[in-house]
Amino acid sequence: MKETPDLKARLVAQAQAEGFSACRVCRPWDVGHVADGLGAYLQAGHHGTMGWMEERVHWRSDPATLWPEARSVIMLAENYGMGGGAKGASSAGLVSVYARNRDYHDVLKKRLKRLARWLIAEAGGELKVFVDTAPVPEKPLGQAAGLGWQGKHTNLVSRDLGSWFFLGSVFTTLDLPVDEAERDHCGSCRACLDACPTGAFPASYKIDARRCISYLTIEHKGPVDEELRPLMVNWIYGCDLCLDACPWNKFAKNAREVKYHARPELIAPPLAELAGLDDAGFRAKFSGSPIKRIGRGRFVRNVLYAIGNSGDPALLPVARGLCEDEEPVVADAARWAVGRLTRA
Repeated sequence: MKETPDLKARLVAQAQAEGFSACRVCRPWDVGHVADGLGAYLQAGHHGTMGWMEERVHWRSDPATLWPEARSVIMLAENYGMGGGAKGASSAGLVSVYARNRDYHDVLKKRLKRLARWLIAEAGGELKVFVDTAPVPEKPLGQAAGLGWQGKHTNLVSRDLGSWFFLGSVFTTLDLPVDEAERDHCGSCRACLDACPTGAFPASYKIDARRCISYLTIEHKGPVDEELRPLMVNWIYGCDLCLDACPWNKFAKNAREVKYHARPELIAPPLAELAGLDDAGFRAKFSGSPIKRIGRGRFVRNVLYAIGNSGDPALLPVARGLCEDEEPVVADAARWAVGRLTRA
């Protein structure tokens, strides 16, 4: 290996040159508290239908077992903020800020790999990169490395970046100097908890995904419980309400990466237009977008819930036209929307 005393400083500088907003280091074994919290979360069923969270839970609970040879975890933050997301007319859909352009998995992983190649060339060693696609407890590692702390809404919050940033990690056999863990700065604030319309937070620092709009619009495959549909308002992919409410966002900055800047047609997309997408049209419109992964059926289901909540009688023909859709979940949502609009 070609380690030198200033390797850590040069790594941070290179990460910034690559476009990362922050770079910190911790040990894989610095998050020993994760196992108990994750076990309680799964035991309570708060993960809903996300069965993948139960798979390889030993890795998710203890990243030191994921790759025993790793000595350091380089945690990277990448800002994607664009000034919040909870805005839009009732006849338009709301898309989470992170999903309004390119899929961040692709963008961030390429940047991580470039940084990894630089590190190998500089110091040797072995490494693995992860972006939200492996059983890695990224948020606890991010806190252990000092990037931020897990707020009462369970997402990571930074004093420098607010709530709007992605996480990536590089596990390496290099023994790098570590950073000080971040401590909690939420205090008595409960703005994020009060902002959730579905009551997805049974307590501070705990989330029940089964009531979370992001989970319901993205992960949940079947019809959404009818009691929750009106509370989803016009969110059609994800939700930013708890993030948007955080006072620490006064320090947030707009994303430097143009691939995270919102496509104009996704800032306030007309519900009538989205409801009319067939499978080919859906795939074409959302090529390269994270929205594409949920498929046309789940997406149009979400759009129809938003139509039902819009109170706009002009959208009634749109909903009626989908009452016999070949996808049962779409037809169910269309009939519900017709009922809502008719009663309104």
